[in-house]
Amino acid sequence: MIANRGLGLVAAVATLLAAAPLSAIFQRWTWLVQATIAVAVVAGVAALLRMVRAPLWGQVLGMVAGLLLALTWMFPSGGELAAVLPTPATIAHFGELTSGSVQDMRSYGVKVPDTDPLLFITVLGVGSVAVVVDVLAVGLRRPALAGLPMLAIYSVPVAVYVDSVPPVPFVIGAAGYLWLLVSDNIDRVRRFGRRFTGDGRDVDVWESSPLASAGRRLAVVGVVAAVLLPLAVPGMTGGLLDRLQSSGGTGSGGNGIGGGPGRVDLFAGLKGQLNQNEVADLVKVTTNEPDPFYLRFGVADVLRENGFGVRGPAGRSVTRDLPDPTEGIPAGVRQQQYRATVEVTRTLDMPLMPVYADPVRIQGLGGGWLYDSNQQVVFSNRDNSRGKRYEFDYVRSLYTPELLRRADPLSATDPMVQQFTDTPAAPEVDALVEELISGRDTDYDRVRAIYEHFSVKNGFSYSLRTEGGTSGKDIVDFLTNKVGFCQQYAAAMAWLVRAAGIPARVAFGFTNGTSQDEGSYVLTNRNLHAWTEVYFDDIGWVPFDATPAYGVPGNARPDWAPDNDAPDPVTPVPGTSTAPDATDPSAGPAGPDDPNRNIDEGVLPQTGGPVEQAPVWPWWTVGGLALLVLLAVPALRRLALRRRRGTPVAAAPVTPAVVGPAGPAGAAGRMTVVGADADRARAQAHAAWDELLDTLLDYRVRVDRTETPRATADRLVRETLTGDDPAATAVRLLGRAEERARYARDPMAGGELYPALGAIRRALGARADRRTRIIAATLPPSVLLRWRNTVTDTSTRLVTATGRVRSRLLRWNPRRLLAGRPAR
Repeated sequence: MIANRGLGLVAAVATLLAAAPLSAIFQRWTWLVQATIAVAVVAGVAALLRMVRAPLWGQVLGMVAGLLLALTWMFPSGGELAAVLPTPATIAHFGELTSGSVQDMRSYGVKVPDTDPLLFITVLGVGSVAVVVDVLAVGLRRPALAGLPMLAIYSVPVAVYVDSVPPVPFVIGAAGYLWLLVSDNIDRVRRFGRRFTGDGRDVDVWESSPLASAGRRLAVVGVVAAVLLPLAVPGMTGGLLDRLQSSGGTGSGGNGIGGGPGRVDLFAGLKGQLNQNEVADLVKVTTNEPDPFYLRFGVADVLRENGFGVRGPAGRSVTRDLPDPTEGIPAGVRQQQYRATVEVTRTLDMPLMPVYADPVRIQGLGGGWLYDSNQQVVFSNRDNSRGKRYEFDYVRSLYTPELLRRADPLSATDPMVQQFTDTPAAPEVDALVEELISGRDTDYDRVRAIYEHFSVKNGFSYSLRTEGGTSGKDIVDFLTNKVGFCQQYAAAMAWLVRAAGIPARVAFGFTNGTSQDEGSYVLTNRNLHAWTEVYFDDIGWVPFDATPAYGVPGNARPDWAPDNDAPDPVTPVPGTSTAPDATDPSAGPAGPDDPNRNIDEGVLPQTGGPVEQAPVWPWWTVGGLALLVLLAVPALRRLALRRRRGTPVAAAPVTPAVVGPAGPAGAAGRMTVVGADADRARAQAHAAWDELLDTLLDYRVRVDRTETPRATADRLVRETLTGDDPAATAVRLLGRAEERARYARDPMAGGELYPALGAIRRALGARADRRTRIIAATLPPSVLLRWRNTVTDTSTRLVTATGRVRSRLLRWNPRRLLAGRPAR
């Protein structure tokens, strides 16, 4: 019972350590204090019940009751008895907290505040895991299975955290699980009575257990590999190779969603499928809207210290009725319904689907695609956009500056303000915002003042390459250098608008591409773009594109957010031509001022610069050839072995004499060597027999190494071959040859052993199915088995040699001094 109490304490602590990754999604540590109380109550109740020898089902009921009392004390409804005894009102309150937690999950991005619903669901989850871990580790003595509920805790931050979960909490949780396994193992060894090695030798008190030492090494190696491997794999968020491949100050701003402060990486969802140095068609869209706005596929609405990030969307299936965007819209908003058809190429591969804002009906997508009405995105948790074709109806809303000015400012307690106005501390940004919005009475005028700040007259320009700064904050560096690309403009404006107390977020998608037919556009990787959306009361999200228009191919500037840098209309002088001079290299389509030039490469999740890259097809060719050569190695090895066995062994001339029970004709084809080179005949018989056994393995015929050659031959004739088949005669010939080579004074000579092998191989191939024949020719099982046995033998020899070296080193181990100490 004492051992069980100790193991129960370890199980409780291991559960708390496994919950360490939850620190990545909470702003404060309140959850840990409350979870510790709940786990302590569960562990204490379990220990008391084990002291009175309660059955396992009684322990489970007691732990659940203890968890309920702890939750009642920490999350009271006001109607409890003696502050800890739950009542029906308490249960109803728990239901309200559970429902509220779902709403909070949708409303807050990580890191989340300490709201009662989120704290309740967290403590309930950790306490429930503590009950399951205690039952598995202590009650059922299956501590390895306790890793599953612990893993369930770790899956929560992995599912909701935008960036990679920090490695330190994972290491802490893994250490707790390993501690639980070690504690259980020590308890089992103590019950056995002594420690010993694999060969039965007792382990002295000054020696560490070999099995325990190996387990510790494996545990450390496993944890280190689990932490370092994701850091080195490209494509994973924050991967080491991703950081080595990215260059500072380029258009991508790093890899993954959420870069440094003030920077947003919007296109990590493309998962590296696009080649920024080549023009690739991604989407073809056809719409009956005369002047469409941008096709969008996602938003970044979570602003943290490391920049804007994407909140996990949540919604309903697109096959159901979608929300009506016309409900609740004030008078004066012009709305018109249009229809669009989208064809996504196989180049674009992401779990998001491009649509225009406010879709009302979507056709052509299955139930696995969902629509988030808050983010206005279509997404899927198990499908991708590659090769999809679908149609949808959408509502286009147009606003006037006067209408937006009449929008009432949102109160500080409004959920939209609380959710979409948080900004990290940046005094320089706050001072700039105060200067820009000074004297502005309406939210729209404040937004326009910030929007108009990003203009050429204020020194801003478009470039794929930006300069670094010394402030330590990318947002401050961008506002100081005033040079950047679309993501920086969109994220900077959203930051400034939030600092003014107005909800804002960053949207990303496609600008209008090249028009093929009327209403049909082809969108390429050059059309990827980011812009800002601002929320106005009773109106909704309104787009603003602060990026200089000359840097955005296919840009669209509405009336409420006109082009800040648009030149004044110029009246042509009679007699002059407004056409560009053909001799001017900068005036043609290929010139630097051409709006369709490659100016938005930086939106792709790579380095962002126009760096020439070598073609990749030679590497694919070399890799394919290397793979083919590697796959052909077993077959080549089999052919070489077969040829070597068929090569006659060099020897002196042999003079055979036919000997048999009935004279020369007594045993047709059987010849024995009399006074000749018997070693040569034996070698040939052994080689032929080995080749027969390998052939049987290749064609999946059972081989019994304990049988005599004659018994093997008879079994093959009886089970696999027919008696009158030439292959049956060949098998008996090989069996007699191997039998005489093993046991007789004089081996058999002649008999044409290798032609007999050919007859057997053809007979087995004719009886085998196609798959067996292909495997026998390309990946012979006999070769693979021989390699596997070689690896096993080599590993055994290495382990044995290492053990001998370790035994010699232990003779000088300082732990020998412990042997003379009295036990305490």
